[in-house]
Amino acid sequence: MDGSGNELISEVKFSSVVPAKATGENKVHELSAIDLAMKLHYIRGVYFFRPSEEVRNLTIYDLKKPMFPLLEIYYVVSGRIRRRIEDRDRPFIKCNDSGVRIVEVECEKTIDEWLSIDDDKISHRDGDLVYSRAIGPDLGFSPLVFIQLTRFRCGGLSVGLSWAHVLGDIFSASTFINAWGHVMKNRPVERLRPLPATAADLIRPSGSTGRSTSPIKRLDSTGDLWIASNDCKMAKRSFRITEEKLVRILSVVDRNRSANYSSFEAIAAIFWKCLSKIRLEDSDSKTISIYSTKCPDREGQIPINGMVMSAIEADFPVAGAEEGALAELIVKKKIDEGEEIKELVEKEREDSDFIAYGARLTFVDLEEANLYGLELEGQRPVHVNYEIGGVGENGVVLVLPGPPRCDGRPGGDRTVTVILPEKQLPELIDELQKQWAIV
Repeated sequence: MDGSGNELISEVKFSSVVPAKATGENKVHELSAIDLAMKLHYIRGVYFFRPSEEVRNLTIYDLKKPMFPLLEIYYVVSGRIRRRIEDRDRPFIKCNDSGVRIVEVECEKTIDEWLSIDDDKISHRDGDLVYSRAIGPDLGFSPLVFIQLTRFRCGGLSVGLSWAHVLGDIFSASTFINAWGHVMKNRPVERLRPLPATAADLIRPSGSTGRSTSPIKRLDSTGDLWIASNDCKMAKRSFRITEEKLVRILSVVDRNRSANYSSFEAIAAIFWKCLSKIRLEDSDSKTISIYSTKCPDREGQIPINGMVMSAIEADFPVAGAEEGALAELIVKKKIDEGEEIKELVEKEREDSDFIAYGARLTFVDLEEANLYGLELEGQRPVHVNYEIGGVGENGVVLVLPGPPRCDGRPGGDRTVTVILPEKQLPELIDELQKQWAIV
C-alpha cells in the first residue's frame, strides 16, 4: 500500500510505537558500504493468518503492546537517518527512539478471496497489504519500518512489514518480526549482539572480479529522497512449486550429474534458462548474481546486510544448455563480489547511488529463512511472501520456503516470487507452464 488508495481496503488509521525505555543520548548505528549499496531497496513481507478464534480476539492493543519492549531491544529500527557533514555527508542512523509506524486497515474480502486474486488482476496484489514509503526527502522524519495490520471480512488478519533494506536483509527483517511474536508469548528475547568475528566476515575479500557486467548499477545521486527511478515498468508474480513438482525438477537437473543439487540451485537453473530464451540470449543473460547467506539464524543479533553477493558467468549459450550444467555452474563457479561492491560504493558514493537487485538478473536464496516463525496467540501464518522494492530492469527471482507441514516440520513446497519487466512476465508464465507445468 503506497497511500494511493484501493477500493478493497478502507478505514486506514496511523499511529506510532516507540521503545519502552529511552535508548540514551548520542547512540548511533554506522552504515557499511554494503548497507549503502542497498539504500534504494525496500523489503516487503506479508503474513496471512486464518480467522481462528484466537486471531479474531486479538485487539490492536494486544498487537501493539509487545512492540514497545521489542523496540527497546531493536532500538536501531526506531532510529532515523542523519548525515555526517565531516565525513562527506555519509548517512548513519541516529538511535533517537522515533519509533515505527503502525497502519490499521480493513479489507472487504476474505483471506481466501484475496489469495485467489491473480497478480495480473490487481497490480502487485499483496502491495495493498504492506504500507510502503520511501525514505526522504526529510530524512530525519522518515520511519525505517512500517507495520500494516489488515483485518479481513472473515476475521482473518494479515501483517505487512515494510523494512528499509539499509537496516538489514530479509533474514534480519524476518527475525525482527518473529521476535515480536516471541514477546507476545512472554518468551525472553535476548539483547542484540554483533555477529561473532567468524560469522561477521560474510563478505570475503576478492578484489575486482573482471566480470563482463558490474555487480551493481550506478545512478546519479538521488539526494535525500531514497527512491530509484526506472524507465522500465516492472511487474511481480509468485509461483507455487509443489513438493511433487520439485522432485521432478530435481530428477531432471540431477540427471547424469555427480552432485545432488539443492532446491534453490535447481530452481535457479530452470528460471535462468527460461529467461535466457525469452531474452533471446542477450549478452546480459550469461552473467547472473546470486545472493545467499552463511548465517541464516539471526536471532539475538543486530540486523545486518549479511548476504554473500556472488557472480556466475556462463561461457556457453544458456538458452540451449542442460539445466544440470547451469546448476553445476551455480555450485562450482560462484565468484564473491563483496569486496568489489564495497570499493565501488566507497569510491563513488558522494555523487552516486546504486541498484543491487536487478543490476543483473539476480537470484536470492531464502530457503533457510524462518519466514513462518511468526506466531500470534499460538497461530502460525498459512501463507508468507516477500518481495524487494527498487529492482532494476534485469529483474530478481526470490526462492522462498513454502508453508510447514501440519505437524510443524518444514514443508516441501517452494514459493518463487519474480519481479521482471512487465512485457517479459507473460512469456515467462507461458514457458514455465509449457516446460515444467508451473503456474
